[in-house]
Amino acid sequence: MTVSPSEEIFDVVDEFDNVVDQRPRSEVHRLGLRHRSTHLLVFNESGQVFLQLRSMSKDENPGQWDSSVSGHVDAGESYDQCVVREAHEEIGLIVESTPDRLFKFDAAAETGMEFCWIYQTRSEGPFDLDPVEISEGRWFEPAVLDAAVANADTSFTPSILAIWAKLRAEQSNNN
Repeated sequence: MTVSPSEEIFDVVDEFDNVVDQRPRSEVHRLGLRHRSTHLLVFNESGQVFLQLRSMSKDENPGQWDSSVSGHVDAGESYDQCVVREAHEEIGLIVESTPDRLFKFDAAAETGMEFCWIYQTRSEGPFDLDPVEISEGRWFEPAVLDAAVANADTSFTPSILAIWAKLRAEQSNNN
């Protein structure tokens, strides 16, 4: 197996999220192998959520609105380490401790075969957006995302729609 020095290596996991192998990103995606990712939702004091517009150079969901931060867990890295690293790399947010875990999605076709831990934190910004990853960032009112979920709005990634729907369902169950 020849791997480009710049290509990320991911842990490949089984149906129970146990590491069984390590493979290059391109191979993991091409073969549809189970792997890991994290998503971070950043809320401000007004209750708005910051979302990123994925750059047009992204290989998945280019030009769509996504979580504040999202990224693959590198080989040998934990979910918690990944979310802290990705927050800094993508939006320049330095978090002093692991953000609050909200819930986990199991790997399935809908998640791109990714086990995904979803986190949340609070920040007012401003953020330093990575131009390779992100075209722009914006604060959204929760009602805008509620409508996007209800209308299956394709200007948003399937993952943020699923994350938001689950978050809102859990919030209504807790009230």
